[in-house]
Amino acid sequence: MADSIMSKAATMEIPINSNGDTGTLPEDDSLEQDLQQVMVSGPNLNETSIVSGGYGGPAGGIIPTSTIKGPAVRFNPEYLDRRRAPAPGPDIRMKSRGVGMPRSQSAAGRLAQQTQQHPGSSNHNASNSTEEVSRGVAVEKLDSVKKWGINTYKCTKQMFSERFGRGSRTVDLELEAQIDVLRDTKSKYENILRLATALISHFQSMVQTQQALGDTFTDLSQKSPELQDEFGYNAETQKLLCKNGEALLGAINFFVSSVNTLVNKTMEDTLLTIKLYENARLEFDAYRSDLEEMSLGPRDAATMVRIEMAQHDYQIHRDKYERLRSDVTIKLKFLEENKVKVMHKQLLLFHNAISAYFAGNQQQLEQTLIQFNVKLKPPGSDKPSWLEEQ
Repeated sequence: MADSIMSKAATMEIPINSNGDTGTLPEDDSLEQDLQQVMVSGPNLNETSIVSGGYGGPAGGIIPTSTIKGPAVRFNPEYLDRRRAPAPGPDIRMKSRGVGMPRSQSAAGRLAQQTQQHPGSSNHNASNSTEEVSRGVAVEKLDSVKKWGINTYKCTKQMFSERFGRGSRTVDLELEAQIDVLRDTKSKYENILRLATALISHFQSMVQTQQALGDTFTDLSQKSPELQDEFGYNAETQKLLCKNGEALLGAINFFVSSVNTLVNKTMEDTLLTIKLYENARLEFDAYRSDLEEMSLGPRDAATMVRIEMAQHDYQIHRDKYERLRSDVTIKLKFLEENKVKVMHKQLLLFHNAISAYFAGNQQQLEQTLIQFNVKLKPPGSDKPSWLEEQ
């Protein structure tokens, strides 16, 4: 019986894959252990013989074998004991015949599969966190767009209601009067800037003409001996007028620069705050009208919830409106003080410089420039340098 089992084990087919390793066997641990103990590496079976004790052959007969390349076989006594009490599971003969059964995974295969699963799980967690962040950003954007749409609709409705005389608006008469005065003042100061800039342009052309005329008189005084004194006097006069004209241009430029700062920076900043105040006033009136309309309707449970939400929004926009109204009041006060201080100095400079120039009082003109810290630019400083021209 042992010899027959050995013969069957020797002739059992062992599947070999392309790499020379044993193929994946069905899920049976007992069979794996049996094969590991029966199939033991040993010398080659070339030109050896197997003693057959069964299958109807003669007793003690020797059956010559052909050239066989494979592992040697030896008898294992424990093998029979395990065969008599097989572990519960599918039939081994069904497995050896290749009947389709669920295949097992070796330890190496399972380890490789787990190794492949761990990086994937970390990547999956990272992708999930990224998706959650992007989803949160998208929800925030959607909420902001929704709030902006509701606010725009209510403000547009309020604006048209006020324009067609159907809605009421909050008015601060004293503050509105100050805002109107500021806008009118800014418009007039902008006109002063335009006229003063035009005066600079025309006067600069006259100074350049006087300078050219003085150079011409100087050249003619050298080339005309009989009129040398006359050309010389006129050349000196034109050069003196040109020098005084440059001093006056410096004073007027200083005047224009200071007024420009007052108009286009200080006043513009106050007007920007006024614009924010007017927008806050429109929003406040829009939410106030919405709350009044809800208060006049029925008072069921759903309506009371909406009224509470409208009351909350109304209070928020009311606080914003009052805060910006206070800011506008403070800025208007400081703007008025700054305007008086700046214009008092600049108007005095403009008057003294113009009077001294046309009176021909060079000394007074120079004292005026020193008094108001007006620094004259050297001739040719406005022209670009040679490197800038290149």
